[in-house]
Amino acid sequence: MAAAQIYNMLSNYKGKVTVKIDGIAASAASVIAMAGDTVLVSPVSMLMIHNPATIAWGDHAEMQKAIDMLAEVKESIINAYVLKTGLSRPKLSHLMDAETWMDANKAVELGFADEIMARAKAEPEKEPEEGEGDSSEEDEEDEKKFPPASSSMLFSRRAANNALLNKLAAKYGGEKPKADIQAQAEIPAPDAETGRSVDALMERLNLLKR
Repeated sequence: MAAAQIYNMLSNYKGKVTVKIDGIAASAASVIAMAGDTVLVSPVSMLMIHNPATIAWGDHAEMQKAIDMLAEVKESIINAYVLKTGLSRPKLSHLMDAETWMDANKAVELGFADEIMARAKAEPEKEPEEGEGDSSEEDEEDEKKFPPASSSMLFSRRAANNALLNKLAAKYGGEKPKADIQAQAEIPAPDAETGRSVDALMERLNLLKR
């Protein structure tokens, strides 16, 4: 019986065995669950125990052999239930005869489970204590690393171009751009129809080449 082998493997494990039933532990699965040092059940899980069953064919002698075999299998299953629950053998036999279904509360009440699993709750966000750090300085650093997006991509490009031209003019000499970088924030982005002419752009490119 596969369930018996799994039960024995878990029982022989030297460490602590925790069984979590998050769905249904019915029939042979209920036997395996009894090997846990701690059996936890979900609030919506179910556990079911019943008598073993088989299919037999033959005369009355063969039928009797099957009946005797099932009786022994039942006793071996009850052994696992007794060790975990502490219930009497007649009580467990009656529960198996009735094919008993148990919800989480009943499973804990009868000793088939030890505890109902609680739902994990989100912990409230910890407020920073005084002295842990200056949030205003951190905000300023974040603003430097991640500046707010400009309302106009064209404005950002012009500001970058003028900054580059200012640096080139300061290093190599030459005429600085007429428009101040700070003033760019107050100049709306031109429409496509009123943009710079090709000649003006060529003059800027020639200036960069010098």
